[in-house]
Amino acid sequence: MKENKENSDYQIVKATEADREELLALYHAQLGREFCPWVEDYPGNDNIDWDLEHDALYVMKKDGRIAATISLEFDEEVDSLACWDPKLEPAGALSRLGVLPEYQRAGYGKIMLQFGMDELKRRGYRGLHFLVILGNKPAVRCYDAFGFNIVGECDLWDRHFLCYEKEL
Repeated sequence: MKENKENSDYQIVKATEADREELLALYHAQLGREFCPWVEDYPGNDNIDWDLEHDALYVMKKDGRIAATISLEFDEEVDSLACWDPKLEPAGALSRLGVLPEYQRAGYGKIMLQFGMDELKRRGYRGLHFLVILGNKPAVRCYDAFGFNIVGECDLWDRHFLCYEKEL
């Protein structure tokens, strides 16, 4: 699938096994960045395995390399939170949105987010929900621009999150 952005040439495609090492490098490039909850082993090979097996992993290729990635995910622990609106079921989730540091602040995260929402809708989902680390101001600004609603807060994996939801 070819996606276009003014003055840019990129392509958003399903990731393949051949993308694994580059994906791991992109994930690791996020470690230690402000607001990033990722750790050395998350996301990692197990997440890539699951994503590939479920046709859930997409990458943006630009200048011959992976510039950004996003996963369409199902997580029972997240889905079982009481804050989600049952009228938006079935609801999908987006996770592991990452952009290489040298491509950040160019709008690629927003492009990947929109792509993920469009893909979930194409797959028949009525709603979207996901978690954002409390205090992640750049992410909050992005999600506010898309009209997401904060519907609650939760503590999972030793972290405090805002719960975001949107009708697709």
